[in-house]
Amino acid sequence: MTVDSRLADQIRFVVEIDKLKQVLRQTWLTDQSRKENSAEHSWHLGVMAIVLSEHAIRRDIDVLRVLKMALIHDLVEIDAGDTFVYDEVAARDKQEREQRAAARIFGMLPPDQADEFRHLWGEFEARRTAEARFAAALDRLQPILHNYHTRGKAWREHGVTSDKVMARNGHMAEGSPQLWDYATQLIADAVAKGDLAE
Repeated sequence: MTVDSRLADQIRFVVEIDKLKQVLRQTWLTDQSRKENSAEHSWHLGVMAIVLSEHAIRRDIDVLRVLKMALIHDLVEIDAGDTFVYDEVAARDKQEREQRAAARIFGMLPPDQADEFRHLWGEFEARRTAEARFAAALDRLQPILHNYHTRGKAWREHGVTSDKVMARNGHMAEGSPQLWDYATQLIADAVAKGDLAE
């Protein structure tokens, strides 16, 4: 079979990212049947970006850019694994692990696409643009929603307290004050119901 080298590189990348489906997160599905994988998380964020874009801090946000960040930001977990947001020990070398992963995984693409994906991933991580801040807000809202709807299952498993949830997720306000306000109401209600320790 003869395939041009650009297409061959793109297909190799597409096949490689199927591995994201094997990366398990600590977030439980809302039916509590199992933990979600990172590919499911990314898909969920993509849909959230479309549905919730009107709540971004800026009305003129580039939704396609947010969608791209939502879909690619966790691809580095294929090599680096998922780092649980409240795991301070694993967070110590997270950036180094993810930088290496980004170089390898995005480097599989043709140079122009490799540069674009690497830039989008870096933009998401840095949270300097309105689009990145909104994508990051969605990335934090999604597990809060799951924890709320599973009666704090992952929070309880890991001994997470409300002050940690508030501190770790406060940057949501930079991308969407409205979504952060909603999240704080969920957190307070979870505490009141005994699903999240104070």
